[in-house]
Amino acid sequence: MKSLKVNGMRCGHCKAAVEEAAGKVSGIKNPLVDLDEKVLRYEEDGPVDMDALRTAISNIGFDPE
Repeated sequence: MKSLKVNGMRCGHCKAAVEEAAGKVSGIKNPLVDLDEKVLRYEEDGPVDMDALRTAISNIGFDPE
C-alpha cells in the first residue's frame, strides 16, 4: 500500500472528497483516507502519474505533499 500526505482535511466530507478524486486517477485502487494522520493510502492497479494525483487533490482544495 502506498501513501500520500494531504493537508487541509478536517472532516468526513473532506475524506470522501479526497477518496473520490483519487479514485478517478488512473492506476489508483481502493483509496482510503486516515483523517487522524492526514494521509491518503491506496493500492496501485497499474502505473500512477503522481502529478495527476496531486493535481486531482489540489483541484478540490487540498494540499498534497
